Amino acid sequence: MPVTGSSEVHGAIEAVFRIESARLIAGLTRIVGDVGQAEELAQDALVAALERWPETGVPQNPGAWLMATAKHRAIDLLRRRERLARKVEVLGREAESEPDWAEADFERVVESAEIEDDLLRLVFIACHPVLPTQARVALTLRLVGGLRTEEIARAFLVSEATVAQRIVRAKKKLAEARVPFEVPGGEELAARVSSVLEVIYLVFNEGYAATAGDDWMRPALCEDALRLGRMVAGLLPKEPEAHGLVALMELQASRSAARTGPTGEPVLLLEQNRSRWDRLLIRRGLAALARAEELGGTVGPYALQAAIAACHARARTPEATDWPRIAMLYEALAHIAPSPVVELNRAVAVAMAFGPEHGLPLVDELAAEPSLAGYHLLPSVRGDLLARLGRAAEAREEFLRAASLTRNARERALLEERAAEQGGENRPS
Repeated sequence: MPVTGSSEVHGAIEAVFRIESARLIAGLTRIVGDVGQAEELAQDALVAALERWPETGVPQNPGAWLMATAKHRAIDLLRRRERLARKVEVLGREAESEPDWAEADFERVVESAEIEDDLLRLVFIACHPVLPTQARVALTLRLVGGLRTEEIARAFLVSEATVAQRIVRAKKKLAEARVPFEVPGGEELAARVSSVLEVIYLVFNEGYAATAGDDWMRPALCEDALRLGRMVAGLLPKEPEAHGLVALMELQASRSAARTGPTGEPVLLLEQNRSRWDRLLIRRGLAALARAEELGGTVGPYALQAAIAACHARARTPEATDWPRIAMLYEALAHIAPSPVVELNRAVAVAMAFGPEHGLPLVDELAAEPSLAGYHLLPSVRGDLLARLGRAAEAREEFLRAASLTRNARERALLEERAAEQGGENRPS
């Protein structure tokens, strides 16, 4: 590739590194046996590229150049350790016999089964249950997603130092626990897959409906989660729930353009302009759901939620929505993944299918649930049902209570607006 301006080359280097970093770290972890050292070696290769490429130009196969550079540094590291002599000898002979490896058949390298296996092992390490949830999310975005520390901090509205500390502690914990670089087998595999999918969906949800801050959505996080989900589904082609999760995210993401108004204000599902829904994402989501169903076995929670999202996606108008089927699907979801939030969603579906007078008692049953004590959607749903029943004063109080509980500024404004629609004096802000 011809030499261009320094800033343009630096931009190309950063783009290449984001694409290739997960493969680099995965391959290097297999060599050195430590994810922290693997990331350092990958960063060393990036520094080398920043030093050389502005002078020599971007190589024809930049990913292979980075891998070769990092691989040579890994060999040096192993030699300095004065151990694993046999592995060093093998790697050294390979490097010497292929001096032009960095410009060799890169397609062969990228498509090799070994690289794909390494990527899957890296995903399982980053999402290992030995780590707390926040650490799993940060480490996955860093190692597998290729995000910089400041990007993760900005996305989750925490300080860069906090994210950096989480990542450092996570890598130290993995090293201390001597977590093997492998794909687990047997019963452990199901538990570990569940952890991986949970992390990806947590990332997606934070982008789809931000829990705090001034923005209703953070599309970049949704895109990162979708990319990770598609990658994991490709690495686990026979895992129904991986396809179920991809289907769920594709179908939910299809509504993104319609979920905000001209000034960024939230637009609720039944009020959205459905012509703005992304039909390509809907087709992809329905295809992923079909793959999950074709694989058979017990239908999991992600596939069930995707089936619910598919009901909305297939309805060209709000009135055409199959609410009885959605209520039935939520009942099935409550059996396999019981939670008060699922029950709240079921209550909404029942109210939409059979009337608010049938949904309100189900919501009231959840009022004493401790886990929902600070959950703003409980009073929000109750306020909506009360409004539909003509009980305006009670609805107004519920909307105001919901507004006081949410940490998202956009959502708070929407709830206060809905309270004002019920009449009465505005509560002091």
